[in-house]
Amino acid sequence: MPSPILPISNHPSSSASATTMLLKAEIEADPSKTLLISSQFDTEKAIPIKPLLPRASSYSSTIDINDSAVFTYNQQQRRRRISSDSSLSLLADGSPRHSLSREVGHAAAETFLLTRLSLKLLSYLGVGYRWITRFLALGCYALLLMPGFIQVGYYYFFSRQVRRSIIYGEQPRNRLDLYLPKNSHGPKPVVAFITGGAWIIGYKAWGSLLGQQLSERDIIVACIDYRNFPQGTISDMVKDASQGISFVFNNIAEYGGDPNRIYLMGQSAGAHIAACALVKQAIKEAVKGESVSWSVSQIKAYFGLSGGYNLFNLTDHFHSRGLYRSIFLSIMEGEDSLHQFSPEVLVQDSNIQHSVSLLPPIILFHGTGDYSIPSDASKNFADTLRRLGGKANCILYDGKTHTDLFLQDPMRGGRDDMFEDVVAIIHAGDEDALAKDAVAPPRRRLVPEFMLKLAHSVSPF
Repeated sequence: MPSPILPISNHPSSSASATTMLLKAEIEADPSKTLLISSQFDTEKAIPIKPLLPRASSYSSTIDINDSAVFTYNQQQRRRRISSDSSLSLLADGSPRHSLSREVGHAAAETFLLTRLSLKLLSYLGVGYRWITRFLALGCYALLLMPGFIQVGYYYFFSRQVRRSIIYGEQPRNRLDLYLPKNSHGPKPVVAFITGGAWIIGYKAWGSLLGQQLSERDIIVACIDYRNFPQGTISDMVKDASQGISFVFNNIAEYGGDPNRIYLMGQSAGAHIAACALVKQAIKEAVKGESVSWSVSQIKAYFGLSGGYNLFNLTDHFHSRGLYRSIFLSIMEGEDSLHQFSPEVLVQDSNIQHSVSLLPPIILFHGTGDYSIPSDASKNFADTLRRLGGKANCILYDGKTHTDLFLQDPMRGGRDDMFEDVVAIIHAGDEDALAKDAVAPPRRRLVPEFMLKLAHSVSPF
């Protein structure tokens, strides 16, 4: 049974103060590019940055510009066809698409990239008491959940139901993972999932636990990767997410998905990015009349898990929790851009309010014990959408923290309220699927209960 929907109350928005800076990252294929820091730091620093991806691994051909863009376009299309064809051949013969060594090498390279960028950010944030305690808490938290991480990692690298690193665009990190059900009979519903990670450490593999468990219920999951800061800023992240969603719509049928049953989902920062992509697409269709590669009308519903949708209300909150204002505003491209990337605020603009009617049903999930992003963020967004005539609901889970809903509860095994709520919405109207859900075996426990309780206690999120 779905969890009861708690009443939603609207709280007045508070304006964030305007102190700061701009930290601007230009990371391209030129090693001479620099990372400039200003504002809260004493002096401006310029630090050489190596290219994030080798020239040889760039998705675009690096040929003489005088040869024109035609050849480049043909090369890109050819690579996409090769990637798609190799994935399709896997469906036919069941053999791994890449050797294990290549997959591990790819994961190691991207892990190194994430670590290098995170350490560079930490060098500017400074290593004070707050960061030391949070780092130690994070280490303990990860250690306690390690039994589950190992099992999920084994599935991610060895399961034939996972198609890793399918290319969907030209930029670094423009890749996605597909989690396919073992039962290949008939077209399956699809969830396009944008992972979280504070806009800094997001990675497609973070969705592997959700992908595994939804695929066991005959639902295809596409985990879309995107550029993180400082590799990109929020507009790059939203653009990547939108391009990944477009790829899913235009190609998922080749993997057994039903293009008429696609759901969009995001968690934490990913929920914010996905909501931005959805609202901007609705505005584009309603106001600008531009040609689009996908339409909001194709989305059956949007699921927002523990997301934040009004950046004005969150800037000071994030600063108090260690995501300092100067860094956060740099990610969001300055204080003047907060309006543009706050879906709750954007939909209230009188010039574009009519675009709200184009949005699919919005279902927001949040734990009342979430201190990383308070549950008011979801309640207020749902209330605003409903006031403007949109279809929105907010489902609250008493006492659940930012990571309970996404990690600890799924690792606990047995019944998971949020998971069952999502599956019930996706399978609504499908009597065969609902009948299978009713007799589905309980999910296997991945971590002992005492370790989950300890992880809940020490979690820095």
